[in-house]
Amino acid sequence: MPNQIKKSIDKGKKIEKEWNDDNLPSLINDCINIEENIKKVNKINNNIKESKSNKETIIEFDIEEEDINNLIKKIQTFGNIISPLNLYDNYNIENKNPIHILQKHDYQVYWLCVLKDGRLASCSNDKKIIIYNKNTYNPDITIESDSTDCISFITQLSSGLLVSCCDDHKIRFFEIKELEYQLIQTLKEHQNDVYYLIELKNKNLVSCSRDCSINFYKKDNILYKLYYKHQTKGGLNSVLQTKENEICYFDYINKTLYFYDLIKKENKASISNVGINNGYKKSIILINKNLLIVPGTNEISIIDINQYKKVKSIEVPNAGDISSACILNRNMILTGDNSKTIRQWKIEGDNLIFISKKENALDYDRGALLNLKNGFIASGYNKTIKIW
Repeated sequence: MPNQIKKSIDKGKKIEKEWNDDNLPSLINDCINIEENIKKVNKINNNIKESKSNKETIIEFDIEEEDINNLIKKIQTFGNIISPLNLYDNYNIENKNPIHILQKHDYQVYWLCVLKDGRLASCSNDKKIIIYNKNTYNPDITIESDSTDCISFITQLSSGLLVSCCDDHKIRFFEIKELEYQLIQTLKEHQNDVYYLIELKNKNLVSCSRDCSINFYKKDNILYKLYYKHQTKGGLNSVLQTKENEICYFDYINKTLYFYDLIKKENKASISNVGINNGYKKSIILINKNLLIVPGTNEISIIDINQYKKVKSIEVPNAGDISSACILNRNMILTGDNSKTIRQWKIEGDNLIFISKKENALDYDRGALLNLKNGFIASGYNKTIKIW
């Protein structure tokens, strides 16, 4: 693969093929060899400059200095050429078929996440979390949680801890190693189902629950502790950090999107009649620093987070509840809805333009879509996960 990449770079071609960590050892060796040759060239050049001898100097090394400089320039642009965003430039969901169909859960798959090491993880109503091998997609780890109810959400923190939110009112923290896991902490600060959790830029955590509360946690040594709670009146199913000192959360009962000031600890703005749906968990996503996407029922709302207003609503006839969304690249998003359809949209300014769709792609009316960042996406519905 590295040789193939080098040839493509030489020809000015963009890399479209899958990239995974199995290719990295060879690439790292190439880089080490280049670095060693650079050191060798620099050392020889210094010796020549310091030499006072008039005798002919014979220099022998593996690569010409000009070749090394050319390789350096290519490596400097290497990351941009095979970046995950570029992998999806020509992605078209209509032309895709699943390359893997995973049926490892006994009940409905509720959420998916991709770990820092590139592995897919899923959680389910069967009270299990499964982490899959990124090459074979066979289970590497099956976490038999002590949850007495459904695991409805999982995410990985910057520290590497895997966090689960459960309908038994608890949040659990797991340390994940290659093929092992260990339960580190369990929090029970909510009085009902825990729906969602995010890590803020300052490393604090925020969770929301069916008990209409938003909880804020700080780390105390190696454990997290609740340090304040914001009580709301409606139903909460998602929360997102929109600015350095701001989060937004969606109240599906009052059909209102709220913006919350993290310093003043109070709501600073709200937008009504946004994201109307029946309360299923969904993905509120930032498509750029100014615009927010809120999926709803037969529509997608586009929100300006600087002026705190709805820019427009994109009608999606016969979609029903649009319960999931993910960013494909800087110009495209995907949505999933209960018509069992995955739809692809192009971002143009403050608008979404429909590109393509895959009908009968989903097995259930709610779930998750996930960008695996390796050229593939994953969809999780009913007992099935599909890799596209």
